[in-house]
Amino acid sequence: MLYNGGMATVRIHGAEERPSQPSFYILNRVDEVSLPAIIKAMGGAENVAFMVEEVLIPSEAVMKVVQESGSKVLSFNFRKSDSRTLREQLMQLMQEGLDVLYLPGRPNSIIGTISDVPMPFMMQLGALHIAPVPVFVGGFRNHVSRAFTAGLDYDWVTVDFLPKMQSGPQTGERLLEIWMEACYKRYDENPAFEKSLPRVLVENLKKHASVELVDGLDGSSLPYGKMLGVAMALARWFKKNVKESRLGIILPPGKGGVIANIACFLAGIVPVNINYTSSESAFESIVRQGGLKHFVTARAFMSKLPQFPWPKGEAIIHLDKTLKGLGMAKIASWVAFAKFAPVSVIAKTFNLDARCKDDEAALLFTSGSSGEPKGVPLTHKMILSNTAQLLSKAWVPAGSPILCSLPIFHSLGLSFTTIMPMIYGFSMVTYPSPLDAKNLNDLIEKHKCTIVLSTPTFARSMLRRAHADTYKSVKYFVVGAEKLQETLANEFIEKCGVQLLEGYGLTETTPLCGVNLDRIGPTAEQPYYVPGEKKGTIGQLVPGLAVRITDPDNDDVRLPLSEQGMIWFKGPNVFSGYIGRDDLNAEIFRDGWFKTGDLGFVDLNGFLTLGGRRSRFSKVGGEMVPHEVVENAIEDFVEIPEGFTGRAVAVMGVPDAAKGEALVLLSAVHQGQLNQALEEIKNHLVAEGLPRLWCPREIIPVEAIPALPTGKMDLKGCQMLAYEALNIPH
Repeated sequence: MLYNGGMATVRIHGAEERPSQPSFYILNRVDEVSLPAIIKAMGGAENVAFMVEEVLIPSEAVMKVVQESGSKVLSFNFRKSDSRTLREQLMQLMQEGLDVLYLPGRPNSIIGTISDVPMPFMMQLGALHIAPVPVFVGGFRNHVSRAFTAGLDYDWVTVDFLPKMQSGPQTGERLLEIWMEACYKRYDENPAFEKSLPRVLVENLKKHASVELVDGLDGSSLPYGKMLGVAMALARWFKKNVKESRLGIILPPGKGGVIANIACFLAGIVPVNINYTSSESAFESIVRQGGLKHFVTARAFMSKLPQFPWPKGEAIIHLDKTLKGLGMAKIASWVAFAKFAPVSVIAKTFNLDARCKDDEAALLFTSGSSGEPKGVPLTHKMILSNTAQLLSKAWVPAGSPILCSLPIFHSLGLSFTTIMPMIYGFSMVTYPSPLDAKNLNDLIEKHKCTIVLSTPTFARSMLRRAHADTYKSVKYFVVGAEKLQETLANEFIEKCGVQLLEGYGLTETTPLCGVNLDRIGPTAEQPYYVPGEKKGTIGQLVPGLAVRITDPDNDDVRLPLSEQGMIWFKGPNVFSGYIGRDDLNAEIFRDGWFKTGDLGFVDLNGFLTLGGRRSRFSKVGGEMVPHEVVENAIEDFVEIPEGFTGRAVAVMGVPDAAKGEALVLLSAVHQGQLNQALEEIKNHLVAEGLPRLWCPREIIPVEAIPALPTGKMDLKGCQMLAYEALNIPH
């Protein structure tokens, strides 16, 4: 059902399937455009009554609609009304034949929050013990930037009347779960995500033609308009000389890596950005799985990585040599074409719309931290929708500089520090290594970067080489890929006054799932709020991503969102399966839901708290012991030498005849007096309230804790060290 609300179209779904008996309807939000349409869909004002909170009152515009309707209004005060009296008043209205709509007010919150019902109200609504009818109201824009909005700046608003819930406990948790799934369904339908990624790139590189990529290695800059022209020239060469559907790219962040990826998109070739720290066996696996025959790189980069198992002969396409061979005149003609030709002409020239939506746009491989790399195809829709999911929650002006030092073979490096800046017109400040802390800090300060994406391991090195004003320009310093330790977060605030914002993602989800953003609190005008960040969590889940929790040991047993268990996701940014791995795919997908392998729970404001990877638990004496909890407690206790970088310790599980498994501690900071150190660690863990069963059995001194280029712990490498030290066959 369509309803013209004056400002925008209102799309009504499910109104004809509402309960026949008067019921209690709970809306996640409401505004002056959606409310008249809702009233009309419910048969008119004479059939409804409204429930509003006296302090968290809806906007003046909404209350004007309420007053003009002439409907009954049940006012209550959250802090003064008791649930029993409120229930009786609601039941009385329903006995009079009226449907009752709870109209939430507008708490203080960040953009992109899917619910305006703060946690205390969610809890009280559950205490009413009335089975509600959930109603999801969502504002959407037909644009690949902020596709979802909590404001009035939408192109259309959807209203979903959803099936009446069963009465019972955890009403708030079940409401949120239903709203998130409804948001996913409507977000997934957005026509903005039906476009092809190369068309979107062309549109926005032309729109932001004067914005520059700054190469932090040599200080040169390249305007986006010119970069598009160079990529067009290279795309033509690729189209003529590369006959395979996929092309390997072995380049770091910088002009070459960005141009090579754009050229692939324009040529209709799938770029496969390859981890250039891979072992020979891992590289061979990637080549075999991806069906790769050609690889783009640069001679200067090859000389810096003599240990890499470089392909031989004509398999290598030297980017520098190829561009030089095209000639300045030909490249200049393509630069002029990129500047003056309309998008429609460019689209026809390069057949940009031949592949879109669910077609494969890029192929990445997982880090292989716990086994052989797995191929994750990223579709056009996945990439466009996931970048929009972030920009639906974080407001950043066009032109804002973003530090781009994460490897392009990492999903965050491809989606958010390579593709996202070009789509939204952020200036790219590139650097080929996330390890060079001093130069990264200098670039942030010199170019006044607004956004920095990193990992806690890399961020720790940066902090050691920073001064009080290094990050003065930074609005969002987001870290992920590993647990953010509270001590590191506190050190950043104390030394530089910048808050590290923890996020969470997976290669399989393009990657972003949730992120902490702006600090939000009560104001004099509005005492109620939905926070934008929450300590100890990875932030609110992004709009359009649905979540469910199951028993860690039984996929068929659903748990409330607020109870820790296995995390499952469904969303437009979630992949459909690993290439060539039907065996794995059968284990991790059920009815369209993706089993992440991570444990966690979600609070009533939509914040996800991680409990760790299921694979990072050991069953010791029948009890599940989380490795990361033990690691964090030990790392906060042990003395870290001056100038030490990287991880200090790692907890691993090894077979134990008596208890099934036992924990051992790999340590890069203990080299002697191991028995004494182990006893001190055990005493500390017990003093911190951890069971003695969780204490490591012994310390294994190592030169360094194995880590992947992304900063993640190399679990496979750690396991091998532990097994070799203890002479355990593996």
